[in-house]
Amino acid sequence: MNGAPPKIAVRGLEKSFGPKRVLDGIDIDCAAGESLVIIGGSGTGKSVFVKCILGILHPEAGSIRIDGDETVGIPRAERNALMLKFGMLFQGAALFDSLRVWENVAFGLVQGRGMERAKARQIALDKLAAVGLGADVGELRPAELSGGMQKRVALARAIAAEPEIIFFDEPTTGLDPIMADVINDLIVKCTRDLGATAVSITHDMVSARKIADRIAMLHRGKIVWQGPAAEIERSDNEFVDQFVNGRAEGPIRMEVRAL
Repeated sequence: MNGAPPKIAVRGLEKSFGPKRVLDGIDIDCAAGESLVIIGGSGTGKSVFVKCILGILHPEAGSIRIDGDETVGIPRAERNALMLKFGMLFQGAALFDSLRVWENVAFGLVQGRGMERAKARQIALDKLAAVGLGADVGELRPAELSGGMQKRVALARAIAAEPEIIFFDEPTTGLDPIMADVINDLIVKCTRDLGATAVSITHDMVSARKIADRIAMLHRGKIVWQGPAAEIERSDNEFVDQFVNGRAEGPIRMEVRAL
């Protein structure tokens, strides 16, 4: 240990929507260069957790420190500067239909950082090449791409500014198993090449095992287990065991509304 603070340190994080407590005292760290994957079923608070770190949602209580600096409640100017450290791959790719592929990848460079378009275009083409897409793809519109290609474009956009921290929201949702594996491999490669810290949320255990250094399970707003990815199969945690093996019977109960 070099004594450096965690890249991300979360303590006592709470977030509610009306009477529903979604995050109920989250404590978790993510070291610099580490790939942390948050697993859990739908509606367990995974996306809310990430949105709180990004500042999209404001928690009622708790602390979120980035590189040792508190970020909860910081002024807009400081938040804008902080956002320059972040990259994001959205669940549905979230590409702009009206822009060409290279313009999608370069969007943050041009709009967020004021980079000249020609320079941003070259960076975009370089990042597209890093995810296995040629310059000809850069001239297409998102509607002309398959789902897997759209995910790769979204990954290129996430790494375009070479961020320190990248968030991956259900990166393999909607993909066939082969393309999902391609995306997982690219996530590992791109984050390692950048030396970036990665925080992913998923319910896909194949993806979690492949991209994670460490896995944490979120259930009903609490972290019920966390540890090295290699230990998840022998966690001796009943919640993890049920989730990993996809069993209907166990402590996790799906709410089914009677007809």
